Amino acid sequence: MWSDVAALFREYMGTGLIVIWYILCLIYLWMNEKRKHLRILFLYMPVILLLLYFNPVFYRLVYAVVEREIYYRILWLLPMTVVIAYTCICIYGRMAGSGERRAKAFALCAAGVIMVSGSFVYSSPFFSRAENIYHVPDTVVDICDAINVPGREVMAAFPLELVQYVRQYSPVTCMPYGRETTVDRWNYYHPLRDEMEAEVIEMEKLVPLSREYHCHYVIFRPGTKVRGKPEDYGWVRFGEVDGYTIYRDMEVELIIPDLG
Repeated sequence: MWSDVAALFREYMGTGLIVIWYILCLIYLWMNEKRKHLRILFLYMPVILLLLYFNPVFYRLVYAVVEREIYYRILWLLPMTVVIAYTCICIYGRMAGSGERRAKAFALCAAGVIMVSGSFVYSSPFFSRAENIYHVPDTVVDICDAINVPGREVMAAFPLELVQYVRQYSPVTCMPYGRETTVDRWNYYHPLRDEMEAEVIEMEKLVPLSREYHCHYVIFRPGTKVRGKPEDYGWVRFGEVDGYTIYRDMEVELIIPDLG
């Protein structure tokens, strides 16, 4: 257990340089900061938080609920950025009183230390250039807009690669399964999801499942292999967006409200 907690802490702290910078700032504030409310926020609270984080009883209780990949988020509560920024401002203010050149030199050195303490975030493979102001793929925006019915929600089954973006973009495009089905380690079983992700989709199996979950629309990814003709089951080809084919199930009632 202790090795898990320590490993999470090391992974969160990266190279460790920013942690050294943070500890030095804590020492400075401990010796120089006299205001009680700031000592509580910048000194006492982080110490209590770290004691809780490394407490075996607390770890067991929290880990039983959220598991390892969530536990490290407790460290997000450490006000590292705020403490470092506040300490630098305090030191700069003191130096500015005795000499502006010294203060400027300290500011440049502090900025340099902070820069080399981390890495360029946009070099990560998890970042990509946004395609629109919603920061989701254009494909998702176009599909959701195409199946949107003003004044009501619609239910649609999407391929897994689009699921996490749909819920970010459209509050009226509902799905029978969500992000919980995209994470393999959660082992969340959903029959419709499994059929949608099959190597060859069997319309005879897919249609009853989609109707069970009241899906007005079903979206197939490009190159999907389908056994059976959707049209034979009351489905109508609604449209195509970037290779994704949208089918409308005419057997699932879709009442369009009168907005007049």
